[in-house]
Amino acid sequence: MKILEEFWYGNIEPTDYDTSSCKEYKKLQELICQNEEKLRAAMTDEQKALFEKYTDCVREH
Repeated sequence: MKILEEFWYGNIEPTDYDTSSCKEYKKLQELICQNEEKLRAAMTDEQKALFEKYTDCVREH
């Protein structure tokens, strides 16, 4: 939800982040998602909560 707020308040510009035509970016994004799914599958509920807080902070940064 944070990204929508940033967009709403004009803090980000979607055209600045156009990576739709970049194959390397798409491949890296897929790898990130796959690894995140593997991590979450191996975590306890407490670890998942901590990881969620961490990823929220990284995304906000």
